[in-house]
Amino acid sequence: MPLGLLATGTLSGAATLDWAAATEKANAALAKLSQNDKVNIVTGVGWNKGPCVGNTAAIGSIQYPQLCLQDGPVGVRYGSSVNAFVPGIQAASTWDRALIRERGQFMAEEAKGCGVHVLLGPVAGPLGKIPQGGRNWEGFGADPYLQGIAMAETIEGMQNAGVQANAKHYLLNEQELNRETMSSNVADRTIHELYLWPFADAVHANAASVMCSYNKINGTWACENPRILNTLLKNELGFKGYVMTDWNAQHSTASSATAGLDMSMPGTDFNGGNIYWGSTLTQAVSSGQVPQSRLDDMVRRILAAWYLVGQDNSYPSINLRANVQGTHKTNIRATARDGIVLLKNEGNVLPLRKPSKLGLVGSAAVVNPQGINSCTDHGCNSGALGMGWGSGTAPYPYFSAPADAIRARAQTEGTQISLSASDNVGSVGSVVNGADAAIVFITSDSGEGYITVEGHAGDRNHLDPWHGGNELVRAVAAAHENVIVVVHSVGPVILEKILAEPNVKAIVWAGLPSQENGNALVDILYGDTTPSGKLPYTIAKSADDYGTSPSRGDDDFREGLFVDYRKFDRDGIEPRYEFGFGLSYTNFTYSNIFVDGRPTSGPATGNIIPGGRADLWEIVASVTVTITNSGGVKGAEVAQLYVGFPTSAGTPPKQLRGFGKLVLEPGAEDIITFDIRRRDLSIWDTAKQEWVVPSGTFRISVGASSRDIRQAGTLEVP
Repeated sequence: MPLGLLATGTLSGAATLDWAAATEKANAALAKLSQNDKVNIVTGVGWNKGPCVGNTAAIGSIQYPQLCLQDGPVGVRYGSSVNAFVPGIQAASTWDRALIRERGQFMAEEAKGCGVHVLLGPVAGPLGKIPQGGRNWEGFGADPYLQGIAMAETIEGMQNAGVQANAKHYLLNEQELNRETMSSNVADRTIHELYLWPFADAVHANAASVMCSYNKINGTWACENPRILNTLLKNELGFKGYVMTDWNAQHSTASSATAGLDMSMPGTDFNGGNIYWGSTLTQAVSSGQVPQSRLDDMVRRILAAWYLVGQDNSYPSINLRANVQGTHKTNIRATARDGIVLLKNEGNVLPLRKPSKLGLVGSAAVVNPQGINSCTDHGCNSGALGMGWGSGTAPYPYFSAPADAIRARAQTEGTQISLSASDNVGSVGSVVNGADAAIVFITSDSGEGYITVEGHAGDRNHLDPWHGGNELVRAVAAAHENVIVVVHSVGPVILEKILAEPNVKAIVWAGLPSQENGNALVDILYGDTTPSGKLPYTIAKSADDYGTSPSRGDDDFREGLFVDYRKFDRDGIEPRYEFGFGLSYTNFTYSNIFVDGRPTSGPATGNIIPGGRADLWEIVASVTVTITNSGGVKGAEVAQLYVGFPTSAGTPPKQLRGFGKLVLEPGAEDIITFDIRRRDLSIWDTAKQEWVVPSGTFRISVGASSRDIRQAGTLEVP
């Protein structure tokens, strides 16, 4: 069965209604509403005028509550007894569908416990085409297929728990610099094959809502762009839910309404002015500038989403102070741990084997000295790093720092710990003297542009480690022959200076592990769990290799389809660590590839369902491969399937079109099956305005990364 939908178009799992039934209930409620009620449902009450970051008025005639919309993609922002889940980028680097879905479920359970109706996430925009992009860490990596699977799993987890998901930021919001003024000018095919792709997965998973972004798209604001909102989202993708603005991303009354916007958030600008809807919308409908049917459609969509997830039935009242943590930290530790990527392990220096002494170096080894939540929206990079900064954050209920977790483990094994919680290169020699290994902690941070941290106004200014991380590693490597570097980062960091040090024996890419930072790291360093994370982006040898950087004006997206590994493959650029890369403490062998299926060429012709034409979601081929754990310890392998299209298609050399994770005991083997949908073999035909499967030979590659291909086959399409 295709991911996310049953054949009838109903939600899988424990959802209450399908869209047809939800819309029927919405129509019955709509008939009871006054014109003022309708306008109140679609218009936020104003900035800072309610208990949540976004609020609409209660409507007594249909027992519709004051709707609470709350950030965000890692949990309940401003909650006082909530968990801070790992960011999307860490969840993506697990490549574990079950963990990603559970993460969405647990976040929603906490949101529901706080009375939050709409949790503002997950994030599929930015896609991450610009490695310095400030908010890349909120999403699921630099590949639309990986993003799409993670979006669908997250949304289904959330909505099956009874909370409306909000897929954001739609569309082409790839940087923080000038995000509220710039135009993203992108070709139709590029939009479809990269940036719209994960939103199709979100719609197919029945996302209740979508948030339009701040930027212009081909010269027209995203929140009043009829091609983006009506043509692509509502017509082509069959989106049944509602579109809300990003906060203060609205620029008109009638134009935004007729273009397909359904909800104005927060209803005013941040000073209480610029009220584009409310009474202004009432006047626009009365004067005929906005059809009455359009206002009714806005309300119908919003109410249908409310009914869809069962929020009309005994939903908790709003209380952001509720203690909703439960046992959800189990998922946080698991995603933090399984998202750690082992990049280098020379001489099997890891896992640690009851060392007599460890030297720990770096300010990122310890908790922020000012306090774990001392910086507004985590807008600082002091101490250990768990997430980036901005509105997509949540408060930490506690924080396990690396030094604390390592020290706790060391006490059980009689290991001596020496620590320099500083980035001062002058003190490292005495700290690492006599140690079995020296562990250096470095970071790189980014976030939303309304906060500037150490000169970084959202987007990163560079791809080097912060706080002189290269120099710190060099100093430790000059003082010790057995150095382990731990990197906590929002995205790619150029590691060439670190790798040039022969005494750097291991690099642990620990990503953004949130509140379980240290505990998750200890699980991997000591081999309690074998590392199984894989990179959700490429780590280059030079920042120039990516071919993209934040634009100071409009961005014409000249790179087209060739983003991240797609560009590296086309241009023959050798990455330092490729997309999908990750080492293990064991070894895996691949064998017995079998490609089955006889897909036909031509355009998709099915009826429109949520996500697009129905036949796009049909499985048209399958690939099986046998994976064997040929090493000595239990481990998990992420097998990845890449498809190379016929030359006539004009596509990148290969593109991710499947992945699966197997846990295997030493010597054990299992078969992994990749189901290939029609959309996975399709390109967007700009002339036909349809997805089309080209005829010819498709190259099928299965391997441990985008460059480490272990098995290959072909699929012929007549």
